[in-house]
Amino acid sequence: MIELRDICKTFKVAKRNAGLGEAVKALFRREYSEIRALKNVSFKIDEGEMVGYIGPNGAGKSSTIKIMSGILTPDSGECVINGRVPWKERIEHVKEIGVVFGQRSQLWWDVPVVDSFELLKDIYRVDELSFRKNLNELTELLDIGEIIRTPARQLSLGQRMRCEIAASLLHNPRVLFLDEPTIGLDAVSKIAVRNFIRTINKERCTTVILTTHDMQDIEALTERILLIGKGKILLDGTLNELKKRNSTYKTLVVDYTGERIKTVSGLRVTKDLDGHVELVVDTTLLPVSQAIAIISSQVDVSDISVMGATAEEMVVSLYKEFEI
Repeated sequence: MIELRDICKTFKVAKRNAGLGEAVKALFRREYSEIRALKNVSFKIDEGEMVGYIGPNGAGKSSTIKIMSGILTPDSGECVINGRVPWKERIEHVKEIGVVFGQRSQLWWDVPVVDSFELLKDIYRVDELSFRKNLNELTELLDIGEIIRTPARQLSLGQRMRCEIAASLLHNPRVLFLDEPTIGLDAVSKIAVRNFIRTINKERCTTVILTTHDMQDIEALTERILLIGKGKILLDGTLNELKKRNSTYKTLVVDYTGERIKTVSGLRVTKDLDGHVELVVDTTLLPVSQAIAIISSQVDVSDISVMGATAEEMVVSLYKEFEI
């Protein structure tokens, strides 16, 4: 379905110091620096998979998406999607992909959203019957029946993002690239978008590649994650494998009465307020049951909960491990 082999991409960036003199000098002689955005990136994604593509800012996520969607041409390497090379067969390729960039719009700003949908129908050459069927289905699933008659500029961010996702799926693509699709959305809009993505993946077997910094999106939607850093793929595995890498630490949240809790080897306090404490247990040194027993022997416990590392904490630990 999707296969990348040794993809490399380098950008030239012009640089100069501040000041009018430097600006004039740059007119005649510019200084450039090279940024290696992608370094031998390789991975394979099967049809119907939902994959989380994660990494810090500047890691190469958007560059990869742009290459897979045919916007950028790599310096070297191979990329084949549905049997096509994206940048060589762009017209045929774009008929089978949908792309949503969270910070860019494909809707015309001053006209009702439904007019943008009609124009996209003509651009993608979707027949009238298929267009009406897809439009009705997407309108119902995303709950945009009323707002599609409103100009895009008058929509809230959450409303506009739902319309953006609908626009990217009107031609019934086999692959959907989502680059920060929930950026800036409120909790209700995020849940609606996640539910919809899950539905189209299940019902249409649409392959979804999701890039985001919101690890709740990753947890809710994907099983497999690709970690990229400094232009290289550093990790390709499942969320369960990631959790196992971080399973040695547990967090205890305790509400209590009495003196402050005294720690022992393997037990570290991260937050301590009157009557409320959060501790991290290194289970290689101290079993959770023994940690609870130690705490109970020191104070009167009114409530206690045990939590593993959050997705954000696990990703931060990966960043530290790979020094990115």
